[in-house]
Parts: sequence; structure tokens; C-alpha cells
Amino acid sequence: MSAVRDWLLDDSPSSRLQASLGRTWRSFSALMRNPLAVAGALIILALIVMAIFAPLIAPYSATGQDLANRLMPPSAIHWMGTDELGRDIFSRVVYGSRITLMIVTMVAVISAPIGLLVGAISGYFGGWADRVLMGITDIFLSMPKLILALAFVAALGPGIENAIIAIAITAWPVYARIARAETITFRDSEFIAAVQLQGASSARIILRHVLPLCASSTIIRVTLDMAGIILTAAGLGFLGLGAQPPMPEWGAMISSGRNFILDQWWVATMPGFAIIAVSLGFCFLGDGLRDVLDPKQRDGR
Repeated sequence: MSAVRDWLLDDSPSSRLQASLGRTWRSFSALMRNPLAVAGALIILALIVMAIFAPLIAPYSATGQDLANRLMPPSAIHWMGTDELGRDIFSRVVYGSRITLMIVTMVAVISAPIGLLVGAISGYFGGWADRVLMGITDIFLSMPKLILALAFVAALGPGIENAIIAIAITAWPVYARIARAETITFRDSEFIAAVQLQGASSARIILRHVLPLCASSTIIRVTLDMAGIILTAAGLGFLGLGAQPPMPEWGAMISSGRNFILDQWWVATMPGFAIIAVSLGFCFLGDGLRDVLDPKQRDGR
């Protein structure tokens, strides 16, 4: 093990693979020294495990009704109590992790590449392309995300697929701004000029050289934005515009439990705790990744 570690931390790597693995190991080691980042990673890992093994973890069906045991308080039989239809809240929270994980993953997969590409093109070419693309970006940034998502969902219709599309449409401008700022800092650098002298096309330069350099900042921002994405999705579900009944979406569960908040507090509180915990997990991990991957943060320490 010591020999492998010495090989990874060698100051003079003999290959590109060794250099890449060495950087990965250093980043991982630095991340593990941050207790909040570790806590966030554990929370997200728990979310992933719950989503994958939900049928094994949940003791009851997420949609099965038991009216004889409706609005039961938390107990050894129902750890988080039951809702107004007698459904086990813990089982619904566990199955709801699948919906939450799907939403944040799909939004990140859709919005991050779009924003990254738009920002890289805008920053690399400048001129009219920069003015047009950033003008469109500023229009989206000028409106609150939730209000804009509500407008798109109202136009597309309620449903989890349309909610994902609406959230993704509101999320990409931030990544475009970050990618543009990163691109402007090195578009006139010597290594870009050297690639241009070799005859590389603009598309090749952007895809092979510009986008990888913008990736770390985008990853940090995506991780930090996950909490906002979860809250936006929960807000749409709360208003009945996201996942539709009987799907166990956390925001919709809070909406259905708001009528019982004074006497049967657990109906709305338990999915609320799940939203808070997962949001904090992504925030903690995002802060840790920023400390590890952002060179400005490393230089400032």
C-alpha cells in the first residue's frame, strides 16, 4: 500500500495516467480531511443507497392504503407515522428518494452541458456572439428560478418530466456565466495560441481544451445548486405541478400534510426533514469540492 501511495504522490510522474491518478488521490485526500464534506458525502451516499435498495429498506408499500391506521403517530411499527390514507410515511420517504435523485441527476445532465457550452462559445469568440448569448442568459437570470419554473410548467403541463425540463431551463444560465468567465481568462493564453497555430478548428479547441478547463468550476457550482434544485422541485410538487399522486414525492407529501400540521405534525414534518438533510448534504459536499478543486481557494490558504 505504501508503494502505491508513493507512486501516486511522485513529484515526477512518468506518464499522463500516473499524473492524473496522483491529482485524483490528492483531491480525495484533501476532501477526506474536511469533516463537513465527509458528512455531506455520507448523506448523499445514503440517498443513493435508499434509492437503489428502496424495496429492501422500506417495510411497507409506498402507495398501499390502510385506512384503519390512518394518521398514526411515529411508533415501532411505523417509524415516521402514517398519513391521512394510512400509508407508511417512512416507506414513502424512502421511495421518494428515487424521485429526488432522478430529478437532481436529470437536471444536472441537461442544464450543466448546455450552460458550459454556451458560456465557452460566448467567452471564446466574444463580439456579437458574446453579446447575443449573454443577453439571452441575462434575461433568464433576471427572473427568480421558481417563478420561471412555474411559468414553464404551467405551459408544459403538470408532471415530473415537465418539472425536470422546467427546472433545467432555469438552471443553465448560471453555468454559462461561470464558463464564460473561465474562458475569458485563458482564451488569449499561449497554449491556446499554440493549438491554433497547429491548425485546430475552433470547435476542436472549445471541446478538447476549453471545456475541460471549465469543468471543475462547473462541477462545484452544480453540486452547490443541487439544494436549490431539490427545493424548487419540492415547491413544484407542493403546488401540485410536479410529481402527481400517488407518487411519493417529498414536496407533494408536505402539501398533503399541511392540513394536519397542528395535530398530526409528523405527516408534513418527516418529508420536510428529508428535504433539509439532503439539501445540507449537497451544500456541505459542494463547499468541500470548492476548497479542493478551485485553485483560487487553494492559493488563498
